[in-house]
Amino acid sequence: MSAHETLRVELGKRSYEIQVGNGLLPSAGERIKPYLMQDRAIIITDENVAKLHLNVLKNSLVAANIKCHEIVLPAGEQTKDFNFLQNLVSQLLELNVERGTTLLALGGGVTGDLTGFTAAILLRGIDFIQIPTTLLSQVDSSVGGKTGINTRHGKNLVGAFYQPKLVLSDIDSLDTLAKREILAGYAEIAKYGLINNAKFFEWLEENGAALCEGNRELRRQAVIISCQTKANIVSTDERETGDRALLNLGHTFGHALEAEAGFSNRLLHGEAVAIGISLAFDVSLALGFCAREDVKRVRAHYKSVGLPSHPKDIFGMNWEIPSLMRHMKNDKKVKNGHIRLVLARGIGQAFVTDAIAMENVRDTLERITHS
Repeated sequence: MSAHETLRVELGKRSYEIQVGNGLLPSAGERIKPYLMQDRAIIITDENVAKLHLNVLKNSLVAANIKCHEIVLPAGEQTKDFNFLQNLVSQLLELNVERGTTLLALGGGVTGDLTGFTAAILLRGIDFIQIPTTLLSQVDSSVGGKTGINTRHGKNLVGAFYQPKLVLSDIDSLDTLAKREILAGYAEIAKYGLINNAKFFEWLEENGAALCEGNRELRRQAVIISCQTKANIVSTDERETGDRALLNLGHTFGHALEAEAGFSNRLLHGEAVAIGISLAFDVSLALGFCAREDVKRVRAHYKSVGLPSHPKDIFGMNWEIPSLMRHMKNDKKVKNGHIRLVLARGIGQAFVTDAIAMENVRDTLERITHS
């Protein structure tokens, strides 16, 4: 089997490995087999990923004497809803799944979130394994056990904390991604530097452009550092009662932007996160928490790799502040009627607060979007 680096998310009986390396997908069957309760697995993927990676995964399972079926879903964020959840559950029941059956989530964050939530509720819980094929899912959504679907009220408002049995991240699968998808994942990589690792952010300022252009070794290093950072936080705060909330830097703003854009291809999740993080630093500056130089560095870095950092960077969108505020108030991180925001005292110095008046947030959004 190809060489890989192994990280662990330490959660007692729910602990699991994250394997990161090149050429892992062709040997996936051999890697997965020790985690199966029966020699059977069902692959959940989407139409785009199926064309690129499904046969490689199926061949590896057959070589390891693992029986497999596949369910191929439409690609896109719209798949994360109740209708597709119901249809997926029905298809799995028609395949006579048992509690010993394992689901394999092959694809990006949408597939991972939907598959994980399905595993959490089907037969009151069956195993699943994450095989992320996008940069965004490798560094973020595949790790930590957050699963869920969207509703018209907002993103990921229905879901469960449900940990996978294994995460298998093949860096080579990133070679098939469009540049826009790579950049969407990179927004989350930069987040890890901005929340608590200023040296990592400095490293990204030097290496981010080459990473986004295709340097495999830089990608491997960034995935490992990002996953280790998230694993450390999740291991101490699985259900987001404390420090795990730091991982939401920019997400309250970003999710509101996504909802306003109709969860469409007009604004990818990572693009929304990049804008949202920039807005979080704007609010932090307006309230006197961070310096103007910090805001400039964040925006300059995202711009240098080709990511948006301002709502105006999304062509054709007319952002309505009252609507954005409503989306933010529907966010799942609202506590006792107060929005919990992740703000920053500087690069690598994020903090969580629910003491910010919404008028201050609204005023900053008004100023930024109309400047």
